[in-house]
Amino acid sequence: RAFYEAYGVKSVVYCIYPASVCAGSRFIDYRVRPGNDSVEQVLANAVEVAGQWPDRQILLLGCGDNYLNAISANLLRYPGNVIAPYVALPMLEQLIHKEKFYELCERYGIDYPATVVYRKGMGHDFKLPFDGPFVVKPAESDTYWKHPFPTQKKAYVLQTRAEVDQVIDQIYEAGYEDALILQDFIPGDDSYMRVVTNYSGADGKVRLMCVGHVLLEEHTGHAIGNHAVIITEHEPELCEKLRAFLEDIRFVGFSNFDIKYDQRDGRFKAFEINCRQGRSNYYVTGAGYNLAQYLVEDRIERREQPLTVTKNRHLWQVVPRQVAYDYVNPRYHEEMRALEKAGAAVNPLVCEADRGLMHRLRIWRGQRRYVKWYASCMEKVK
Repeated sequence: RAFYEAYGVKSVVYCIYPASVCAGSRFIDYRVRPGNDSVEQVLANAVEVAGQWPDRQILLLGCGDNYLNAISANLLRYPGNVIAPYVALPMLEQLIHKEKFYELCERYGIDYPATVVYRKGMGHDFKLPFDGPFVVKPAESDTYWKHPFPTQKKAYVLQTRAEVDQVIDQIYEAGYEDALILQDFIPGDDSYMRVVTNYSGADGKVRLMCVGHVLLEEHTGHAIGNHAVIITEHEPELCEKLRAFLEDIRFVGFSNFDIKYDQRDGRFKAFEINCRQGRSNYYVTGAGYNLAQYLVEDRIERREQPLTVTKNRHLWQVVPRQVAYDYVNPRYHEEMRALEKAGAAVNPLVCEADRGLMHRLRIWRGQRRYVKWYASCMEKVK
């Protein structure tokens, strides 16, 4: 959508399955490929598109850690007209592995929750230096999802130590081999979460930073932690700390940080960095800072771009309006209504330019599912 709005172009999208959000879109050339996230298939996709448009420059983007790994593994193999705006595989692996990321946080003074790294074979004879609730999540998500089991979740919030031991056993019995992250749960509802989305140019200088104040997340097993409602806000001190980090490691391309505000000590604490645009990235474009445009101006047009740290308030929501008001903390309702009234609100899935009947029906059906999903796992606010 960002590319279409900025340049009127269709994007070629490769996927393993015919996902309803993308399939049938008027500005997407949608192509299903089995084994689409393998190193060789990602290379084949790039070669296919580069050959179709040999006189054009092709921007290659990934929308998940599995795709990032494959893209970075191929950095030296792409045709000459393909631009893949990513760091080399060794840096990528260091950043997306949560244990290694927290080591970098220590070095650069970035706060993160109290953490214990658990390794396979440690058993149950270990102590945690914090009380429950406890958070359990994989240190490396790509291989984690390749070993599914019935109760698998993106992250677990557990009340007792016995539950922690049980989940650890389930994860390793399914075949996962890497470390687990056991963390102190930072108190507070979804509205204590933040997301910081950035674009770093080919020279390693940060060009854009946008903080999203998350008001509501998704709560189903595989989607837990995905953003559902965001208002952009200005947090210059947090942005400066993250900018210094990104520029010192010479990061390039899109990044976003998942962060939570800890009311116990007044600090923003980082959970992870994603070395890509996140699922909710349209909260930046919708607020007036088109991410596709920043990428094109940097990598294709080679324009000078000063650092922009966004300040305006804008509402983004991927759920129906009523779901947002049913589950977002009521103290934010007045501003949400004001932004809607001012025309400063957007649902990224609802687009006037994308009006194919079957596509619109798929979107409508997906929006209706949110009503049922939230009713099954959350209480409405009062």
